Amino acid sequence: MVTASSPVLVFDSGVGGLSVAAEIRRRLPGLPLHYLMDSAGFPYGNKDDATLIDRVVSVCVAAVNEQRPRLLVLACNTASTLALPALRAALDIPVVGVVPALKVAASASSSGRIGLLATPATVNRSYTDNLILDFATGCDVRRFGSVELVQWAEDWIACGREPSGLFEHLDSWLMHPQSLSHVVLGCTHFPLLKPMLERLWPTICWVDSGEAIARRVEQLIAGQEVNAKQEKVMLFWSGERIPAEGVQRYVAGL
Repeated sequence: MVTASSPVLVFDSGVGGLSVAAEIRRRLPGLPLHYLMDSAGFPYGNKDDATLIDRVVSVCVAAVNEQRPRLLVLACNTASTLALPALRAALDIPVVGVVPALKVAASASSSGRIGLLATPATVNRSYTDNLILDFATGCDVRRFGSVELVQWAEDWIACGREPSGLFEHLDSWLMHPQSLSHVVLGCTHFPLLKPMLERLWPTICWVDSGEAIARRVEQLIAGQEVNAKQEKVMLFWSGERIPAEGVQRYVAGL
């Protein structure tokens, strides 16, 4: 039974899903929010699909059984492209996944030159091919798979360390042969670096799914009780290693 204290559980392998949690918090400040990071399973990018599906389902089902949330947000693009059907089959609560916002970027770009910046696994999946066919036909979609940005986002939240090689890493892809007008941040880690991306490439519009996910959560809980008073976000993790102080401060500030 859903009560005012029933939380929404946001799940990711690391800190990336905090970008989604922040959007949910802004839109629904009275909604109890739990954040679970699969520290023991991080990173997801080096695991095969079958292992990853088993891992995500196992960790999420255990967390749902323990925490009894009203809804689960799978705030990880890689996990969403693989494990969403299995999770929905295993759970009796709504499960919201994350999809790269290619439709938004394609609709907004007058030049039709858009980019998808995600993990190598996401940019190479047939799931992504189908998204482009469905929502970005006629656009020039350039893809870039980066594992570096995932770690840079982790380091930024954990210890406040700005990535030193960001410009060299992305500039050639972003600006040549012609500059992209819109870039889809297809990994939830990447919006955490958005202030730096906007500073280095101010002419590009950076698009992520956080606001859309928050709107979807709002739709799904419409009519349910929420707290009138905002409570702090609760942080959970797998394994014995306690999250870095920077991560704890970030969560406390939501």
